[in-house]
Amino acid sequence: MSEFHQSPPALPNQYLDDGLLRSYLACAAPPHVLHAIEPELTALGERAAGEWLALAERAEADPPRLIRYDAWGRRIDRIETSDAWRAFERIASTEGLVARGYERAYGAFSRVDQFARLYLFAPSSATYSCPLAMTDGAARCLELLGTGGRLRAALGHLTTRDPAQVWTAGQWMTERTGGSDISGTSTVATRDGDRFLLFGTKWFTSATTSQMALTLARPEGAEAGSRGLSLFYLELRDDAGLPNHMRVLRLKDKLGTRALPTAEIELDGTPAWLVGGEGHGVRKIATVLTITRIYNALAAVSGMRRAVALARDYARRRTAFGRPLGEHALHADTLAAMQVELAGCLLLVFRVVELLGLTELGVATGADARVLRLLTPVAKLYTGKRAVAIASEAIEAFGGAGYIEDTGLPRLLRDAQVLPIWEGTTNVLSLDVWRALAAEPDGLGALGAELNARLDRVTSGDLSDAAARVRTAARGLTDAALRLAACSNDDRESVARRFAFGIAQVTAGALLVDHAHRCRAMPIGARLADAARRWASRDLVPSLETGAAYRAASRRLGLDAD
Repeated sequence: MSEFHQSPPALPNQYLDDGLLRSYLACAAPPHVLHAIEPELTALGERAAGEWLALAERAEADPPRLIRYDAWGRRIDRIETSDAWRAFERIASTEGLVARGYERAYGAFSRVDQFARLYLFAPSSATYSCPLAMTDGAARCLELLGTGGRLRAALGHLTTRDPAQVWTAGQWMTERTGGSDISGTSTVATRDGDRFLLFGTKWFTSATTSQMALTLARPEGAEAGSRGLSLFYLELRDDAGLPNHMRVLRLKDKLGTRALPTAEIELDGTPAWLVGGEGHGVRKIATVLTITRIYNALAAVSGMRRAVALARDYARRRTAFGRPLGEHALHADTLAAMQVELAGCLLLVFRVVELLGLTELGVATGADARVLRLLTPVAKLYTGKRAVAIASEAIEAFGGAGYIEDTGLPRLLRDAQVLPIWEGTTNVLSLDVWRALAAEPDGLGALGAELNARLDRVTSGDLSDAAARVRTAARGLTDAALRLAACSNDDRESVARRFAFGIAQVTAGALLVDHAHRCRAMPIGARLADAARRWASRDLVPSLETGAAYRAASRRLGLDAD
């Protein structure tokens, strides 16, 4: 009697197998740029399915360890990471995964080139994309605000391709008093000549083996609340390689991202230097958050892509009830829904990346800048939630095998779950959307004009009905925004998440219809048209019901015990 063993899913070249990414780049990239980068992306796609994947498995199996003391009793607070984790630092630097954004070899398109590479790298990197996100954010902040030799030298370390010189950066905002509410930041900065000494505890610091960090602190005598905070640069180790007047209290025991060193740190006179002068720290660190939120959205969509790729391959290998899974109509429909979600989210994220590149090169219009400000929190919050849902669906597609740790599949869900939390939770960013509209009241109008211009190109054919549906939804969203602007703050807050989801779904719908129209002559054209029609058939704008009675019902449903 022969014993059956199910063959596991396999990953082919992750660039060549990704028709969606390739179709996007074929439309977005200047022809000479596409000709230059495609061979490199093909090579990266092979490494993502092979070499990097093996490194990630090793890094996950050998998580960070905190060594408090050396053999002679001296406190060293050294965080030891695996050889595999350190290999990712060398790979990221030599591939220029941060540097490309600052070399700007392809002008405003350089960010798209960079993020396409990160899209291939991230799901095979054991979350090494996290320190890269903070490194990129710190580099942009120092590029704009860093003066003096020390800060300019740090910028050089952050953007080099030399593995012997490269640094990564941390971003330390979270304290015990709260994560998203930074107004109660209790870290104190005491002036010491041309520098400051920091005293306080940072409750959650990711990538804690980085060489530097940007953090918020309150100079002595500064006013209370967020207005009194300043932005500071610090280095984690002194010249002897010891903690720079700081103690690592513990490593965090997390649900996922287990290869990523995350710690709780006490600052005890840590030397630090102002970035951009005293005050307005929150405004200054917003530069970092723009970058890290886009990275978060990119990590979400690349994780979705990995989940879909594994589930699709398995559907060809696994037989149930006499047929491959993929030949069962219901399973095929489930995989199709996952692919549609991926398509809309990818185009949403890369539109934000395009706008980032235009803004950094100084060639963005005023409307572009307003759309970037509005879509950055929208893309982050929406893709973070969808990444969790897609990871869960993918695990279910494997049945019981999806629940077994040594298949590696549960990591899809564990690592996805942090994405709605990092860089601002869904609710916090939903409120940030309203702040963006308060600061730039024409932000939604600028977005609507862009989406309508895209939809105007689709005047006939099998996509015209989808275009009309998206256009109607966009108009309804604008009308709702005008109505809500006249409501109370509580009313706007109660619908903020649903409103932000509406912006995401309408924007992605327009981008998807437009992209399908542009790709209609490509081999992937029919698939993209199918995806666009399915996306447009949704209720793109959720119910925006609100009012005192509605809010009272929410409190009863959510908080009352009886």
